[in-house]
Parts: sequence; structure tokens; C-alpha cells
Amino acid sequence: MRQGPLCLLLVMLSIGAPALAEEPQETGHSTPLSLSAGSQITELQQRLKESERLRDQLSKQLQSADSERESPQLIRLRQENQRLKLQLKETQAHPTPRLLTDQQQWFVIGGGVALLALLCGIFASGGHRKRRQWLN
Repeated sequence: MRQGPLCLLLVMLSIGAPALAEEPQETGHSTPLSLSAGSQITELQQRLKESERLRDQLSKQLQSADSERESPQLIRLRQENQRLKLQLKETQAHPTPRLLTDQQQWFVIGGGVALLALLCGIFASGGHRKRRQWLN
């Protein structure tokens, strides 16, 4: 068979197939575009309301399930946390006056260490001084 008629046959079949696949539209039973869109909008709005109601219901169920799963240790920790928060607020409301600032406190510590070193030196020498002379 020759190539020319085969290509022509293929082209004719490919053009004819989509033409046969089209369905004629019935003008008597179709609804206007605005009415079908309006009914779809109302249907979608109803589905949206139903979905929101189900979402609220599921979120309430989830919250109740979370509260049921809380362990006694978690409840105790929350109570202790509240107690510590209250104690912190009370402490901040009534601060106790400090006797020494940080700088004064370090000065006192340094003085105490120097005094302790002096006492250790006195006791280590035996409590009396020996006269040391140079041998010539």
C-alpha cells in the first residue's frame, strides 16, 4: 500500500472521531446559567454551614478528650506552677531590703579571707617570734 492514501485515511479518521463524539445540546431541558449557579451557591453555603457545625463539634470532643487524658502528675505540676507564680508576685510586691550591695559583699568576703590568712600564719609560726641573726 502506498504512503499517500494511508496518511490521508489517518487524517480523516482523526478529524472525524471528535466530530462524532460531540453530543447535541437539548434546549428544552436545560436551565439557565444563573439559576443553576444560584442553586449551586445555596447548596455550597448549606454544606459550609454543616462543615462548620461538624468542625465545632469535633473541636469540643477533642478538648474533652484532652482533659480526660491529663495525668495526675500534670495536674500537680500545674498547681505547683500556680503556687510558685503567686509566691513570685508576693515576693516582688514586698521586696526585703538587702544589707549589703554586691560590691560591699565582695569587700567583706575579701577582708574575711585576709583575716583568716593572717590567723593561719600566726598559728603556723608557733605563736612566738624567734630572733634570727645573721651568722658572720
